[in-house]
Formats: sequence, C-alpha cells, structure tokens
Amino acid sequence: MTAPTQPVIRPMDEAATLEVERSRGASIQILLGPEDHVPNFATRRFTLMPGGRIPCHSHDAIEHEQVILEGEMTLGLDGVVHIVKPGDCIFIPAGTAHWYENRGEEPVRFLCMVPIGDAYQTTWLEAPTE
Repeated sequence: MTAPTQPVIRPMDEAATLEVERSRGASIQILLGPEDHVPNFATRRFTLMPGGRIPCHSHDAIEHEQVILEGEMTLGLDGVVHIVKPGDCIFIPAGTAHWYENRGEEPVRFLCMVPIGDAYQTTWLEAPTE
C-alpha cells in the first residue's frame, strides 16, 4: 500500500456508519483507513447504545489500542471485567478474548486503532447478541 502524497484531514461525522457484526446496538465508523491511503493503522470510532453489546471475540494476530471518548462501559478482557470511562486508554494484546457492554443510560463512544493488514481475522467466542 502506498502512503498518501499529502496529509489526510476529515471530520469524523463524514465517515459512513455501519452496524457491528453479531452485535446489538453497536456501530462502527472507519475514520482513517486503507481507502484513505493510510499505510499502517486504521482508526475507527465505535458507538455502543444503552443496552448494546459486542459479544466475546479475539483476534490472534491483531492488537488494539482504544480511548474512551464518552460514556461508561463494561469491558471483559480474558475473563476479567473492567469498568471504563472517558479518558481511559486501553491496550488489548493480540489473542486476548474481549467483549463490550453498555449497561448505562448514555451512548458510549470510543476510538479503536488497529494495524492494517491481511491478518485481521475475528474468532467469535460467543453466539451473536440478540
């Protein structure tokens, strides 16, 4: 993949919003990624509505870096439950089983940065959330 010939600047709200696979009340926006000719990392914004859940899954070869922007969220990491809030920064190593749940009354929004490449595969460890 070739690097951009110039910097990329785009408002977050211009990115398309897609539903997150197998989830309830969760959406994703690709803020910067391969379509923008960004060479190494994709920056995504997730929104998890009240009552929303992304089931437990892992990625064998992909680590995640996340920053909570809004709301309070329950996050499972390899069987340990955490409560995260705005300003919390999270590193999820490759192979870590993780899930997300919004048990509050306000939407949760967080950024998630992942490496770009062919190794991005998801192993679902729970059935789809209904």
